[in-house]
Amino acid sequence: MSLWVDKYRPTSLEKLTIHDAVNKRLESLAESNELPHLLVYGPSGAGKKTRVIALLRQLFGPGVERVKLEHRTFKATANKTVELTMLGSNFHIECNPSDVGNNDRFVIQEVVKEIASHSSLTGASGNKTDGKTYKAVILTEVDKLSRQAQAGLRRTMERYSASCRLILVANSTSKIIEPLRSRCLSVRVPAPT
Repeated sequence: MSLWVDKYRPTSLEKLTIHDAVNKRLESLAESNELPHLLVYGPSGAGKKTRVIALLRQLFGPGVERVKLEHRTFKATANKTVELTMLGSNFHIECNPSDVGNNDRFVIQEVVKEIASHSSLTGASGNKTDGKTYKAVILTEVDKLSRQAQAGLRRTMERYSASCRLILVANSTSKIIEPLRSRCLSVRVPAPT
């Protein structure tokens, strides 16, 4: 049994009925062969995550919707481990690193490093997915990350940009450091009228 919100959530950018300019911008990104790192921001309930999933579906196909829930344990220090719940498919991973508090920088570095280590992405048939050799990493509530985690994210973003694309989702950009904002294409999703 699924929630009503999830059952009737639009699955493609064409089915989204509000903010046509944002939808057209995302459609043009999906049609281009190269997706930049994205920073999608706007108030709660504006449809940021729905648009991101619809963009991924247009990029990679319906396999994005076959997600599995995964509980991961990360070693933060020599005697401390943290646990994080992630959603993922063969094409993307979605997590909220701010859930682990001050240990968020360890989680970011390990997640992105692990995704980037699997550099070639192939579809179920063994063919590359239309020349896309990268995986998408969706990080939600990026504006709640510590400054150290954001600085670490900036470094890992530069290092692994060939094998993974980061899609950062935030409510506000005011708490995101400037070096991180400058490396992403910002997409503002305003509240529905």
